[in-house]
Amino acid sequence: MANKLLSEMGLPKSIANVFTARNLLTAKDVLSLTEFELMEVLDVGLAEVTSAVAQVSEIACPPYQTVLFLLEQRIKNEFYSGHLPTRLKGLDEVLCGGIPFGVLTELVGPAGIGKTQFCMKLSLLASLPAKFGGLDGRAIYVDVESKFSSRRLIEIGVNSFPELFHMEGMAQEMAGRILVLKPASLAEFTDSLQQIKVSLLQHEVKLLVIDSMTALVSGEFEQGTPKQHPLGWHISFIKSLAEFSQIPVVVTNQVRSQSRNEVSQYCFQAQSRDDILEGPVTFDSHLVPALGIHWAHAVTIRLVLEVKSGERFMKVAKSPISPPLVFPFKITSSGISLLTDAGVEMTGPQINTIRNQGIP
Repeated sequence: MANKLLSEMGLPKSIANVFTARNLLTAKDVLSLTEFELMEVLDVGLAEVTSAVAQVSEIACPPYQTVLFLLEQRIKNEFYSGHLPTRLKGLDEVLCGGIPFGVLTELVGPAGIGKTQFCMKLSLLASLPAKFGGLDGRAIYVDVESKFSSRRLIEIGVNSFPELFHMEGMAQEMAGRILVLKPASLAEFTDSLQQIKVSLLQHEVKLLVIDSMTALVSGEFEQGTPKQHPLGWHISFIKSLAEFSQIPVVVTNQVRSQSRNEVSQYCFQAQSRDDILEGPVTFDSHLVPALGIHWAHAVTIRLVLEVKSGERFMKVAKSPISPPLVFPFKITSSGISLLTDAGVEMTGPQINTIRNQGIP
């Protein structure tokens, strides 16, 4: 607002013309000077300067907002934007309806934990007719690692929505609503982003999945977090796609080993550096999301999928509307299924670590 032009503020012509003549063109130009400096520059009286400064300040500075107003705006925005229900009751309740529109939601976990199966189920849910609880649109699935399975997709659909998929031709129609891209390199992915942006406008796309972001920069994180994030531009572009199109955008992230130095630098892990150097670490493993802290700031929702003693767990590790919760789950013929809808709240370092103790 500081760069707002004075000519657009409706100031009295006598003052506006003098401002222009003295090359004071924006609110910042005026508010950077004291009233006495303005009197000298403009050669007008204090009353006129005070009135003009008050008007410029009122227009340039954002008004105060009450908590009630912000709450009403949020409810209004959620009504118009909405969520994609995951059909996992406990998770949908925690996320106030499901995967939110207009922001990035991340699934992070070790290989084989169920990230791709979750993404395929979401793609089906986005393409379902509205009368079956879907978004009645198309989904774009960026399959970087060639893990997408059309056969598994149909199996999930048949077992999840038998009344729909057993109708003649419906399996083919649902599968035809999911558009799969397979970029072979980061450069090819970069080119495909422009194609995706056009598709969001032309083809009633209601979901974008990128599986996985990490594979696009394979090898970049093997020696720790790089000084300059290799996906910096892509992160900004994908966020803008989510905000521009107001659809859910889901991305998957892999894990990498956490170095001893990284373990020691975070105070929330409740261990001193000396304890780490002298004694054994008490965590089950040293796995962290592969794309680092810069990427973590870009995502609004982070769901961590992990396994401990052969049991799978889904953690709501980051959310602006939910406490950190964990749900046990299993993989079934219809996709991911929660074992209980009542999440257990987590505290301490557990919410920030990722365990991988033997996927059955």
